[in-house]
Amino acid sequence: MNEVTPRLPVVVLISGGGTNLQALIDAAQRDLPIEIRAVISNVAEAYGLERARRAGIPTEVVDHRDYADRERFDRALAERIDRYRPRLVLLAGFMRILTPWFVEHYRGRMLNIHPSLLPKFQGLHTHARALEAGEREHGASIHFVTEELDGGPVIVQARVPVKPDDTPETLAARVLEQEHRLYPQAVQWFAEGRLELRDGRAWFDGRPLEQPLQLESAS
Repeated sequence: MNEVTPRLPVVVLISGGGTNLQALIDAAQRDLPIEIRAVISNVAEAYGLERARRAGIPTEVVDHRDYADRERFDRALAERIDRYRPRLVLLAGFMRILTPWFVEHYRGRMLNIHPSLLPKFQGLHTHARALEAGEREHGASIHFVTEELDGGPVIVQARVPVKPDDTPETLAARVLEQEHRLYPQAVQWFAEGRLELRDGRAWFDGRPLEQPLQLESAS
């Protein structure tokens, strides 16, 4: 008799439209072995909350403007997350800089997706910056979250060519398509026990990653 792989309990944090959240929801409805127990946003109007509701996923709003400082917001947010007992926290367009306390609380079980080939172009406006720098290749990265903004160990990347007539908008759209493939893949590896943070490095299949894994282009 085949054993059914238990679903990994997950909480997703968002601030906006939630297209990567939708990719995770869709993958979970197919064969991604996760249970999205809640979607939490710091923005009450974030459309991603509607995506979660349509999928029957509980939603919460923890508005950062209701707290005097980042520390108090992060502790309130963690209290809300921990009610759902997740084994993995996923940042999917969550536009807040996290305190060291929060990062430590979820160390090794919090992932982020970033629209660049890290360590290039940490922070915002990555597509415009890639074009200004004359990059011939751009993409997205999944990394473990550490105290350094977009600076944690990179797990896997997806690459796209930069075309001569690209604008930030056209480049962003092409990268976003890859993001929707990239995040479910990384989460699946974590759910299968193939991925971990150990001694400040990303480990995959029992070995430290010397370079980020590369997601092959869709055929």
